[in-house]
Amino acid sequence: MDMQHHMLRLVNHGRLYFAPVQRPKRILDIGTGSGIWAIEIASDFPEAEITGTDLSPVQPLEVPENVHFLVDDATEEDWLWDPDHFDFIHTGHLIGSLPSYKDLLKKAHKHLKPGGYVECHEFDSRLKCDDGTMPPEDPDKFSDYALQDLMDLHYRSGQVSDPPRQFRVAHRLARWMREVGFEDVQEHRSMVPVNPWSSDPHLMKIGAWSETNLLEAVAGWSYKPLTILGWSKPEIEVFLVDVRKSIQNRNVHAYYEFYAVTGRKPLAG
Repeated sequence: MDMQHHMLRLVNHGRLYFAPVQRPKRILDIGTGSGIWAIEIASDFPEAEITGTDLSPVQPLEVPENVHFLVDDATEEDWLWDPDHFDFIHTGHLIGSLPSYKDLLKKAHKHLKPGGYVECHEFDSRLKCDDGTMPPEDPDKFSDYALQDLMDLHYRSGQVSDPPRQFRVAHRLARWMREVGFEDVQEHRSMVPVNPWSSDPHLMKIGAWSETNLLEAVAGWSYKPLTILGWSKPEIEVFLVDVRKSIQNRNVHAYYEFYAVTGRKPLAG
C-alpha cells in the first residue's frame, strides 16, 4: 500500500488531495490502511486533528502528534462522531470492500460540516487500451490477456458475495456524490499504465511503479475473490502465473484510470 501511495504521488504530480480545503480542524481518512496518507497530510495541516480508520490495526505507533488511528467499520450505521463534525473526509482504495459506496457517501455528507469536502481516490478496475493491442473481452470465455480476466472475475465475485461487494465504482463516484447532495463535484482522471510500455518518460516511470505494485499485490487481491467463485488454491496459483505474465507483457498497451473525485457539502441555508 505504501508503494501504491508513492506511485500515486507521482501520478498526481506530488499532490495528496485536490479539494480546496483551507485550515481544516478535523480530517477523517477512511480505509487508512498503513496510515501513510494521514501521516503525510499532517505536515500540510499541523493544527488539524487527523483520524485514520480501518478494520485492521496495522498502522505505525510513531506518528505525528496530530494523527491518531482507530479500528472502525465505516459501513456501520452509527459513526463515532456527531453530524457536522469533520471539515474534510478522504477515502481511498475501497473497491471490493463495500456493499454500497453511495451509502458511505451519504454518511460522509452527514458527518461533514456545511462547506466541508469529501474526496475519493479509486482505480477503475476495467482495463483500457487505445491502440487495439489488448485482446478483446469475451463474456463466454477467457481472453488472451489474463489480467483483464482477473478484473472480470473480481467483478463477478462481488456480485455473488454475501453481501455483494462493489468493484467498479470509480466512474460512478461523481454521480453518486451529486445524488446524495454534494455540490461543486470535480473529477480528476489520470492514466496509470500497467507496465512501462509508454514512450512518454513520465508515463514510463509510472508504469514501472505500477508493474511492481501489481506483481507484488496480485496474489493478495485474488485469493478471496476467486475462492468465493469456487476456485481451489492450485487453480488460483496456476492462473496467477498467466496473470503475472500479462502484467509484464510490453506488447499490450493497457492502462487503468485513477479517479480523484471531490465534492462540497452545501453551506447551511
